[in-house]
Formats: sequence, C-alpha cells, structure tokens
Amino acid sequence: MRVFVAGGTGVVGRRLVPQLVARGHQVTATTTSAAKSGMLEQLGAEAVVMDGLDAVSVGEAVATARPDAIVHQMTAISPANAGMEPDFRHMDRWFAMTNRLRTEGTDHLLAAAEATGVSTFVAQSYGNWNGIREGGWVKTEEDPLDTYAGTSQHAVASAIGHLEDAVVKAGGAVLRYGGLYGPGATDDQVELVRRRKFPLVGDGTGYASWVHLDDAASATVLAVEQRAKGVFNIVDDEPAPAGEWLPYLAMIVGGRPPMRVPKWLARLLAGEVAVTMMTEGRGFSNAKAKRELGWEPCYPSWRQGFKEGLA
Repeated sequence: MRVFVAGGTGVVGRRLVPQLVARGHQVTATTTSAAKSGMLEQLGAEAVVMDGLDAVSVGEAVATARPDAIVHQMTAISPANAGMEPDFRHMDRWFAMTNRLRTEGTDHLLAAAEATGVSTFVAQSYGNWNGIREGGWVKTEEDPLDTYAGTSQHAVASAIGHLEDAVVKAGGAVLRYGGLYGPGATDDQVELVRRRKFPLVGDGTGYASWVHLDDAASATVLAVEQRAKGVFNIVDDEPAPAGEWLPYLAMIVGGRPPMRVPKWLARLLAGEVAVTMMTEGRGFSNAKAKRELGWEPCYPSWRQGFKEGLA
C-alpha cells in the first residue's frame, strides 16, 4: 500500500515508518522542518514538508502522494514543539498546539482524504488514565472518556473527543495509545523520577495503562493493513495503579523510592489534574485490539518494558 504518515518524525512516527517499510509498503512521511527530511529518508520514507494546520499544505501533500491510507500522528507535546515544559497545572497551555492538530489538523487530513478518495484513515488518540471516573478501574472502548470539566484538562479532552468523533464518522480507526514509553518518549519523566521529583500522590490508587512505542507502531500497522474502523485501546496487558508502577520505575532507573505527598499539597504544587491522575485515573483494556486486530504486544507488561527499555 501507499501510506501517508502525517507526523513522521514524532516518537511514534519514527518507529512506525520502518515497520511499514519492512512490510513492503511505500511510505510518504511528513515533517514541519526541512532539516528533518534526511531522517525520514534514512528510515525508508519519501519526506514531505507539511504544515498540518494549513489546509492548502495538507491538501497538496496528500494529493501529490496519492496514498491508499493516511495515518495521523501529528502532535506537539515535547517542550521543543509545545514551546514550554510539561505543566499539569496548565494542560490547556501545554497542549495548545496539540489540541489544534487534533481538531484543525484532523479536519484538514480528513478533507484531503475525501478529496483524493482515500478510505483508510488511522489516527492517534489517547487512553492512559483518562477513562470515565466511575465504576471499575479498567475501561473498554464502550466506556466514555472523562471530559474533566472545570479543569485545565477539559480543552485536551475536548480536542480528543473531536478527533475521535470525526474519524469514526468518516469510517476510520482511532487508536487510543496508552502512556508511551521507549526511546525519546519518556526521557524527561524518567529524569524527574530518577531525581525524586515525581512524587506519589495520596494513596496512589489511580490507574494508568502503558504501551511501548514499538507496540504502538505494530498496532498501527495492523490497523492500516486491515483497513480497521472504530476505536481501539492500544495498551499493554497490565493496567496498574500509580502506587505500583511509579516505585517500580524509580527502582529500574536507579532512583530512590518516590516521595509521598498528600493530595492537598499536590493540588497546590501541580494542580487538580495531577492529583486526579494519580488517585482516580482509570486504565484501559486491550481485549478488543487483540481480538479484532490480532495484535499481541511484544511488551505485555510495563514491568518487562521498563526493565528492558528504560533501565
């Protein structure tokens, strides 16, 4: 297939392009910087400079590539792209550009797909700790995501909702990646954990779901090849509370056990979202992805993945 990867130089894109190429697909991948074109070419793709927020730029890039499938991997979460350090207190500011890429960028790609007759569309979404905060601790695709109304996370949740609704309505597939880890994905977070600057909040009962970059990429390849439709949770087999994964991560990266801080203090220091994430977060089940895509993660547990990929 001819596959168009929007956001080819991102942390997932850099793992996805080689997997697509290895399976015989012809890949066109985009970057916002001409300086990164060489990286994409080394990975085996044809590189295109594209502004995901410019409808004309997107339309021209897609029309020239004439793809059979489009994969939406455009985000701007890293400090270099977001223009600021990670800030859970001001999620709306931290994710401002990513929110635009998930709304305007998604609309531009879908319009380009319709204009060129591309029916296979796969988009990155997010399913880590943001399941609806009611009922059990592990959610399926049938459960709604939390909107986090009244918090700085609400704008982020709204952008994710826009992306998912638009892609599913267009007959595409939405892949809710768990917390991504692996080369380049968690460097800042790991350093904070190592320096004991990533505390455990309250009783640490909030659940999270993780996925290695390579596993996120392999699931994406399957979704493209099977022309998948609908929503899939792309997470490992072991959703876990913060009280389990955070101390383990600290041990793996050579740090001391994380400090514990009460919710009231964490709320003052890091904001409501950070407290909610670590005390009320809901993880996700991967049963549907395994059943319908035939996906099996190489790292079925973050315990193995952290040990082999982050130590």
